[in-house]
Amino acid sequence: QGQLVESGGGLVQAGGSLRLSCAASGRAFSTSDMGWFRQTPGKEREFVASIRWNDASTYYADSVRGRFTISRDNAKSTVYLQMNSLKPEDTAVYYCAAGSFRSIRVVHYWGQGTQVTVSS
Repeated sequence: QGQLVESGGGLVQAGGSLRLSCAASGRAFSTSDMGWFRQTPGKEREFVASIRWNDASTYYADSVRGRFTISRDNAKSTVYLQMNSLKPEDTAVYYCAAGSFRSIRVVHYWGQGTQVTVSS
């Protein structure tokens, strides 16, 4: 069994930065692609960023490209999401995910989510 635990969410002003962390255990990390998703009330959970296991290639949603950076530290079994130049529309619950994010995104494990609130 695997588990993902997010941390680092909070309240920031527009233009500020936050760094989210996701600690993984078991098969939730090893050989898995890792990703971040976010969800606001009344909206579908949307893809934010991902990083592949085999070649560490990264992908970003258009809305965050150039502002967010995803990375992973395999030694610590941790994936990060550095969020810069935050906007109020970035406000959401952010979820860490492990799975396969290639031509088709398939999530095997979800984190519990961490709230990110960006004030205007």
